[in-house]
Amino acid sequence: MRFWDTSAVVPLLVGQETSAHALDLLGSDQDIVVWWGTVVESWSALARLRRNRFIDAATESEAATQLEALTAAWHEVTPSRAVRKHAHRLLRSYELRAADALQLAAALVWAGDAAGSEFVTFDARLTEAARMEGFSLV
Repeated sequence: MRFWDTSAVVPLLVGQETSAHALDLLGSDQDIVVWWGTVVESWSALARLRRNRFIDAATESEAATQLEALTAAWHEVTPSRAVRKHAHRLLRSYELRAADALQLAAALVWAGDAAGSEFVTFDARLTEAARMEGFSLV
């Protein structure tokens, strides 16, 4: 089981430079853990790709259908005081945006004391922060 950042989920839905790697990771372990906002962030990414003409409306619709299938199977870390507490500390410790801090905070709540738990991301700032927090980056 791996924690997936939204930057790794979107390449599962639409062709990107990192799609082959993301699909390989999913093929080796289909148990996905995400934070509760991943679906909204994914919708946002798909809409932005369509608005910027990287994908068309049909591709966006197909990707949204694939996302719906993923949401039915993945495990979601819900909002909690523990997530907020971790996010607050992370924002003071690393150069992260709020959503990235919430994702990493959710991963910390999910991992508990499981040092070396796997974290999947294609975001450079989040990669460094996750590594510093003890995650194994894949």
